[in-house]
Amino acid sequence: MSQPDQTIRKGLAGVVADTTAVSKVMPETNSLTYRGYAVEDLAENASFLEVAYLLFNGELPSEEELAEFEREERSLRQPDQRVLDAVASLPTDCHPMDVLRTAVSIIGTLDPEHFTTDVEHIRRAGLKLFAQLPTVTAFDIRRRRGAEFIAPDPEKSYSENFLSMVFGDGEGSPVNSEVDKKAFDTSLILYAEHSFNASTFTARLISSTLSDTYAAIAGAIGALKGPLHGGANEFVMHTMLEIDDPARAADWMAEALDAKKKVMGFGHRVYKNGDSRVPTMEAQFRKLAEEHDGGRWVEIYDTMAKVMDERTGIKPNLDFPAGPAYYLIGFDVEFYTPLFVMARVTGWIAHVVEQFSDNALIRPLSAYDGPEQREVPRTT
Repeated sequence: MSQPDQTIRKGLAGVVADTTAVSKVMPETNSLTYRGYAVEDLAENASFLEVAYLLFNGELPSEEELAEFEREERSLRQPDQRVLDAVASLPTDCHPMDVLRTAVSIIGTLDPEHFTTDVEHIRRAGLKLFAQLPTVTAFDIRRRRGAEFIAPDPEKSYSENFLSMVFGDGEGSPVNSEVDKKAFDTSLILYAEHSFNASTFTARLISSTLSDTYAAIAGAIGALKGPLHGGANEFVMHTMLEIDDPARAADWMAEALDAKKKVMGFGHRVYKNGDSRVPTMEAQFRKLAEEHDGGRWVEIYDTMAKVMDERTGIKPNLDFPAGPAYYLIGFDVEFYTPLFVMARVTGWIAHVVEQFSDNALIRPLSAYDGPEQREVPRTT
């Protein structure tokens, strides 16, 4: 019997674990497609709701399909009161990602459908999470600010509804500009999917055990929380707030690079010559800066990118423009990763469906490097 390959690939680097038709990351061209469509084209010509439909169903919707998808999403926005009560009982100093992870588990316990691997069942669960996680996130933001909960409005679009729940006064009047809405919707499209990243692979791994969809999404949220994955957008803004003055940006970067500190928002495990999502998000960030008198953040952004490029050749990733964009819209920094969840749950569900379509338990081997077998010391 032949021995298994004992080559160690730390972080599973270079390992092709399975096939996928959900998205394609192309390192050689620094590009990304969802179901064959370039993500920058989707951001320019489609809404986030259309992209969510595409990821869930494999094709962009017709007008009738989009209308039905939107109707169903809007009807599911209000969570069971027990979900909101549970969120209200949690500490206000815990990380918001812990709240989301908990809320997903509670939503799962209240689902009257017993879990099956049926595609339509998984999509129904996914659509419920897609519709309700923005409400949970907005509720958590407002409770920490000491503000009253604003219920979801079925008359508003997906992004407009969320911004109204976060920033509104409950009277229904518009509170965010069209620039805000477009920038936020664009960010959701760009964050929606990215092949076998850490959180998506976590969701697929959990699903491979035939565990339920809610468990898979809760696990994915746990993986996304880390600063080496989804949490990076928070750290980008913490860095910019620490720098604060554009005149300090070059020196701050030089000192950080001299000390070999990791500067979040730069580099990517896959893209080596730039992330194709960055120009689209950067354009939205610059429009927001014009709208909200955010010129100093643009100066800090440009200086940081210039120094990093000159010193290392490393390019920004999507988190670098997304962090200050979210800040200019008005989001609290600790909620940047939950915003990522709102987008990425669409990609996660698409992968859970795909995993169950041709499932194999994900169970890699390990190479043992501990002590050889030995006897337990005898006592006399």
